[in-house]
Amino acid sequence: MSPLRIVVDRLSDWRPYFPSDDLITAGEYLAQEANGPQDSATHVINLCSGLDYLETGYYVSLLAQARGQRVLPSVETLNQLSRKALVDLQLESLAPLMDELARRGALAGDAFHLRLMFGECLQPGLGKLARRLFDRLPCPLLEARFQRRQGLWRLARLKPLSLTSLSGEEQDLFAQALNRHSRRVWRTPKARRRYRYDLAILIDPGEALPPSNKSALKQFIRAGRKLGIDVSLITKRDESRLAEFDALFIRETTALDHHTYRMARRAEHEGLVVIDDPRSILRCTNKVYLHALLGAKGVPAPEGLLLHRDDLGRLPEKAAGLQFPMVLKIPDGAFSRGVVKIQSGDQLRQEAERLFDSSALLLLQEWLPTEFDWRIGVLDGKVLYASRYYMARGHWQIYDHSRGRTRSGGFTTHDPREVPKTVVKAALKATRLIGDGLYGVDIKQIGERVVVIEINDNPNLDAGVEDTVLGPALYARVMEVFLERMEARRRQAG
Repeated sequence: MSPLRIVVDRLSDWRPYFPSDDLITAGEYLAQEANGPQDSATHVINLCSGLDYLETGYYVSLLAQARGQRVLPSVETLNQLSRKALVDLQLESLAPLMDELARRGALAGDAFHLRLMFGECLQPGLGKLARRLFDRLPCPLLEARFQRRQGLWRLARLKPLSLTSLSGEEQDLFAQALNRHSRRVWRTPKARRRYRYDLAILIDPGEALPPSNKSALKQFIRAGRKLGIDVSLITKRDESRLAEFDALFIRETTALDHHTYRMARRAEHEGLVVIDDPRSILRCTNKVYLHALLGAKGVPAPEGLLLHRDDLGRLPEKAAGLQFPMVLKIPDGAFSRGVVKIQSGDQLRQEAERLFDSSALLLLQEWLPTEFDWRIGVLDGKVLYASRYYMARGHWQIYDHSRGRTRSGGFTTHDPREVPKTVVKAALKATRLIGDGLYGVDIKQIGERVVVIEINDNPNLDAGVEDTVLGPALYARVMEVFLERMEARRRQAG
């Protein structure tokens, strides 16, 4: 369990709240450097009032980061708060939300103040705005002033808020928000000793085709706790809490222009062990990138070519080297979406025109019909599982979205030692180009020919599917990799 320090100017500042052994004054915290090495796994919540450059609170955040500790607010956040131009840059995306709130009648008058406690506020209807401010500039206590000019609402000022300035109702909200933000503040010493690390699993409870089903998530939690890792399920609304954890495991379908990528980057910046890491998301979610990468590195892949919007007028000559049927793909489709089987030149032009509306580049590849695709799961450079995903009945893809609801084919999972060596070799060669995270490599085998179709950075790990060979050992292996990396990171930091 990572230690926590709540830093205040004076112990009397904390008088309205429940006593906590984690409380320390700024003077005591700053003096600790002379008393021996510091635990780099410590989480610091800086509630000092003097957060301006070179003031006491600023030095608390500065020294926390110098010691390798995670601190809220960070020096970067404080520097941004001190410069209006940087604040405006961070909050450019607020305008549509402000306009939406104005249309709903949630904003009254020509100006209002919003006081935030860990991204929460007292004003009804403004919770989303409060969370958005905190996500962009994470500071425990903030005060924002908004003004309406020429009919448009804009942020006029954003500054840190003093702990001692909170009213009674605000004090209640602060205590509740702090409790939610960092549960370990209120844990008993016995509970603290039980776990050495904290791991967050990012999920979307409403996702139709999540990478892990509920039973698998329970298995991850069970496996982690056996190893001394406290595993918690979080959602995108918990982005501001990432610094509380030692690791992030993304079990939600990833995309680049998406909160999954943003949260992966933020977690990595905070020093967490992250799977899927941002680099893997970047490299795997775009089929155009993978096509170019696999071709450049000599990994066997389907023959194909890239099409640009400017190629619409000369599609027949561009596709002259390939024979129909072919497959046309948008770069970032998932679960067989954005993939079209092309039977003729006329259909190619028609579908290309449609798909070019959402992407400047498309990938046109040879069609390779098979009864099933191999999915080789690779973790930390080693094979984790090997499954066959069969095509949906009467369809040429694993997932069939053509009838208004999604259907999928069956599966079988195999001991990796039973898989053809050429398939395993191709999977490992492909993932070495991406990184050392968790990947699912889709491979087609046509006779002696083996081709890598794609590399998934967020492959399915479902109870009853990918775990039918290893059982609980599959989840234990994933948690063991997290444990090894968290311990290595702690040794490096210490």
